[in-house]
Order: sequence, then C-alpha cells, then structure tokens
Amino acid sequence: MHKKGSDEILGATIVARHGGEMISEITTAMIGEMGLSKMSTVIHPYPTQANAIKQAADTYRRTLLTEKTKKLLGFLVKLS
Repeated sequence: MHKKGSDEILGATIVARHGGEMISEITTAMIGEMGLSKMSTVIHPYPTQANAIKQAADTYRRTLLTEKTKKLLGFLVKLS
C-alpha cells in the first residue's frame, strides 16, 4: 500500500511460505523512508546470497580485462 501520487510505503501484508523473512525488508524501507522507486534499485540475491556475491565479483572481474587480455584468453580457450 502506498500514498496516491507518492511512492511512500504505508504498509504491507505478505502471505507466503517465508513471509516473515520478506516483511522485514518492507518494514526497513518504511522506517528508513525509502520509497518504492528507491527500493526497486536494491539488488536481491537469486537464488542465494552466495550466488549474488559471485555474480558481483564476476562482473567486477570482467571490467579489469583489457582488450589485449581478452584476446589472449580467447586464444588460450581455443587451444584447450
């Protein structure tokens, strides 16, 4: 539930198997005055937190590769 014309969260009801775990995110957003727009930018782990950390690390690692390094790795992959 949110205020009309605003993205402020006024309350929520979650009926699900792990609803107790899910509702804390909503209450934290409410107390922190985080609206729906800001909340939609939060990265959520899928399917686990460990996988999310791995994906972030992989993304960071890819930014470190120069074009020369990418070509070298491509060449090495072809040899294997």
